[in-house]
Amino acid sequence: MRLKSLLLATTIVTVLHPAHQASAAVHKSTKATTPAKGTVKTTGKKTVVRQAAATPRRPHAVDSNSNEQMIVTGTHAFNRRARDSTSPISVLTAATLRRSGQMNLADAIVRTDPSITVNAMGADAGALTSSIRMRGLNPNEVLVLVDGKRRHTTANIYADAGPQQGSTPVDLNMIPASAIDHIEILRDGAAAMYGSDAIAGVVNIILKKTPHGLNMTAQTGANAYNGDGWQYQLGADGGFGFLGDGYVHISGQMYHTDHMVPNTTDVRTVPGNSEYSGYNVPHNSNKILSTPEETRENLSIEFGKTLTEGVTGYGLITYAHRHSEAYENYRMPSVAPTLYPYGFSPLETIEENDYAATLGLKGDNFFGFSWDLSSTYGADEDDIGNKNTANPNLIASTGTSPTTVRAETYRLSQWTNNLDFRRQLKIADLVPVTVAFGGEHRLETYQIWPGEVGSYADGGTQGYAGLMPENAGKWSRDVWAAYLDGDFHPLKHWDLDFAGRFEHYTDVGNTENGKVSTRYDITKRIAVRATISNGFRAPTLPEENFSSLNVSPTGASGLLSTSGAAGKSLGAQHLKPERSTSAEGGIILEPVDGWHISADVYQINIRDRISGAGSVYGDSAISAIAMTGATLPTGITSADVSANYFANVGSTRTQGLDIQSDYLLHMHQYGNLDLTMALNLNRTRVSHINTNSQGNPYLNEQSIAYLTSTSPRSKIILNAYWTIGKWDVNVRQTRYGETTSMLTYQDQTPASLTCKGQSLQYSNVCWGQFKNTPVWLTDLEVGYRLNHMWHFAVGANNIFNQRPRRLTKYLNYLGANAYDTDSSGIGIAGGYYYGRINATF
Repeated sequence: MRLKSLLLATTIVTVLHPAHQASAAVHKSTKATTPAKGTVKTTGKKTVVRQAAATPRRPHAVDSNSNEQMIVTGTHAFNRRARDSTSPISVLTAATLRRSGQMNLADAIVRTDPSITVNAMGADAGALTSSIRMRGLNPNEVLVLVDGKRRHTTANIYADAGPQQGSTPVDLNMIPASAIDHIEILRDGAAAMYGSDAIAGVVNIILKKTPHGLNMTAQTGANAYNGDGWQYQLGADGGFGFLGDGYVHISGQMYHTDHMVPNTTDVRTVPGNSEYSGYNVPHNSNKILSTPEETRENLSIEFGKTLTEGVTGYGLITYAHRHSEAYENYRMPSVAPTLYPYGFSPLETIEENDYAATLGLKGDNFFGFSWDLSSTYGADEDDIGNKNTANPNLIASTGTSPTTVRAETYRLSQWTNNLDFRRQLKIADLVPVTVAFGGEHRLETYQIWPGEVGSYADGGTQGYAGLMPENAGKWSRDVWAAYLDGDFHPLKHWDLDFAGRFEHYTDVGNTENGKVSTRYDITKRIAVRATISNGFRAPTLPEENFSSLNVSPTGASGLLSTSGAAGKSLGAQHLKPERSTSAEGGIILEPVDGWHISADVYQINIRDRISGAGSVYGDSAISAIAMTGATLPTGITSADVSANYFANVGSTRTQGLDIQSDYLLHMHQYGNLDLTMALNLNRTRVSHINTNSQGNPYLNEQSIAYLTSTSPRSKIILNAYWTIGKWDVNVRQTRYGETTSMLTYQDQTPASLTCKGQSLQYSNVCWGQFKNTPVWLTDLEVGYRLNHMWHFAVGANNIFNQRPRRLTKYLNYLGANAYDTDSSGIGIAGGYYYGRINATF
């Protein structure tokens, strides 16, 4: 779509700038804790506002709504609104997320922010953990904060080849949605402020801190077209005060979803097909494409109290438990006839405990500086299991096999300590400046325990082979950091911000990062802004050390450690940090009072990107896997055996455009209509391909597509929120642009077809290009407020049951893998209908 037509669209249908949405439907706790001016100190049920010292409000910034929230992300300045920011920031309120109709936080953000997407479906254990992609980059390149503190990541690595391979992101769904006051999304490189991972942007989750009130919610729904995928969620949060000005806010949530199983036909069950095995089993026995079944409980406790004059203590505790199960490909009765005479579908499971605790002290006058001292410990522990399975080689040698095994256990922890200072002053009594500086220490620890012997011995269990003792180990590193930031106002209408950060990693060395941001308000209706920065992302401990073997009905895939002999035999080298350079420029307009438009262009160059190197197939892969000590199962096709490893594969350039607009239309007796529009255009290209230790390129045509074209080229969200009397209606139109994948030719490809001198079936030099064409999704929610306490809503997401295009026959493994699960456009689940009740006391 041409830029001209997109700009024209903003004059017809305007979109929500999330900060304005916050003013339209602000949560009660926001009103209590974020007044229009000054710093805030909560004391029991009373809020004390201390006026900020020197930083002036921009004289041309129109404050159309006094409830608009202050931001704390991407700046150290006081009293900065999202509209006044030098970098593009969106604010999503709890009400906005609730109206998305999604029960999971990650899905709710995807529904409301165009720069964020998720994969159509995860693979293997990767399907059991939520992750988001920003601006088409890897989930590892998005930094997540909770109340401004770095959040620990999951230990469950995404091991399968694809655009998310290697990611161990923060699992947003482990934070109870009922605890969230609002979310600030910074779409800008911010490594100079926050350190590693902040290449694509930053998601800062701000939790509720009110010492009063009780809120409860219940929602249930299902896929109406399939009649499955039932979900329900129960949530509650409330606060109370103690000892005068102390406060505690407790939030809890319980969530459950059943499998949602699309209709597919496994070709092995169809008589007359060349792969038909002669067994009379249902055609839909293969449920590999179903969404996982999941049960999750979440809890958070936020607390604080003034300890002495000018010093406040605070803390946060979060805990979550998840049990989840995902189907693997159906195994025919011939695989383990003594145990499963009718065949079986292995289930990959996760038993997960995720917890974190923060304790801190903050004050407002240490030689004139406000200060914040905190310590945060967070960890994620995962038992990965395999049930309804069998080990065929073990049956052959011993006559028996376990049917339920623990395949491996992971644990990843982060202990982060911060000391921050901030002060407002004037240079020569003329130039207002906010100075901030501080330091950080982080200890990261990663540990792998092997699975039970039956899970890996003699080729391992079907669906997922467990990790061997050779795969296990414990690794750790220390990270030391220091930063300095200065926010200047050289002129009345001009803001200039400089930030610098130094970090030392005990395993990958030093890095220095800087950022320069500026904004100039030309008139009260026109402002321009720009940022240039460099950043980095250190390789994660799982990327450096993880290795595994995954077994399919016809083959296997091995992920090799970069430091092991097996990986080195295929050309693996020691991982280096990614290095990025980002530039962004934008304009902010208010053509008429209340109509806000922002447009920002950006470019992100990343050098030495970490991703899965192009897979090696056949005898080379078999030899490398054997070097790990693993044994492949019998009866597989050698051409369907692959191996790869993580590498600094090359350099990429990401270019794009963000446009946001909103207008609140007051229609008097006909209510209020909040019209919003958000657009992200995004394109990534590979600018350089690195070579391995053997001189071979790390990337091939398939892995290049993983990096460049599996994310939508565009995403548009048009939203209309109408309130009249006791009724409210939310209508949302979302357009996902095209994605393109280079897929492997699968089992249904005739062996007689050749390409570049080899069989096209499972070829590693020729791939099938597959495009998911653009799709519009329609969401609708209708709500009714019975009184000030009770609100009822019914809704439907993806009313018309849009799904991705189905794969062609040659690309559809076993006939049951009907969708391109590597793309991050629309999901495979189709339409979802729900009902929700909210109560506030």
